[in-house]
Amino acid sequence: MTDPLPAEPEAGDQAFYRSLGEGRYESSSATAGPWSPKTQHAGPPSALLGRALERHEAREGFRVARVTVDLPRPVPVADLHVQVRTVRAGGRTELVEGELTSGGETVMLARAWRVAAAPADTPRLRPETEPPPLPGPQTPQTMAAAHLDGYIAAMEWRFEPGKNFDTPGPGTAWGRQRIPLVAGEPDTPLTRALTLADSNWAVAFELDHVRQFVINTDITLALHREPVGEWFCIRSATAASPGGSGLAAGQLSDGAGDCGRILQTLLVADR
Repeated sequence: MTDPLPAEPEAGDQAFYRSLGEGRYESSSATAGPWSPKTQHAGPPSALLGRALERHEAREGFRVARVTVDLPRPVPVADLHVQVRTVRAGGRTELVEGELTSGGETVMLARAWRVAAAPADTPRLRPETEPPPLPGPQTPQTMAAAHLDGYIAAMEWRFEPGKNFDTPGPGTAWGRQRIPLVAGEPDTPLTRALTLADSNWAVAFELDHVRQFVINTDITLALHREPVGEWFCIRSATAASPGGSGLAAGQLSDGAGDCGRILQTLLVADR
């Protein structure tokens, strides 16, 4: 028996969130992750926090260079509240942090460094190779033992020929959102990158997440320039050691080439 194909997002799910005002958001079923229809994939809520972090007391000439997201507990598919504060504001750098709560519980934390943009004569350094070309349209992707009708269906995925989520990594995949982050509002380069970033270790499934319990505890996205366009390419690989943990590291590229890195710590345990 083959896995069912994920459905296209329903009419009521034409965005991951709907703003309720005063930092509160209604979550749509499109946020649901692959492990349960009741809990969110970490991509959309990471982007929701990132959106608040880049908007908070925004300063001309500053950009978000790094965001680290911590996942103390699963994010429910429910109403969310976002709060942000400035930890330190300097002449060239500033540190801001945000918290996502649901039902009075903290479900996600994030810190971001916003830095002054580099001058025009900064050398363009690209130590990594260019990403492979964007493949042509593909049938909707599936994933073994996964809930497919939430986040997976709300994103468009294109893998290398003959590869998919169930192909053992290292892996390479292009992805983009089919729907906006917040209804009626434009996405930003940062939110588009964060919406995809948590998929880094799934692109490079090398640990048996069906036989063992494998889950990431955090997401770090570091961008050396502003991403461009809707499509992103992730090239990811996983390291792991007995008695240790897993570490998924990915290179993030867009249509113009390399733009950043993704790092995730993986808990590996017996079921």
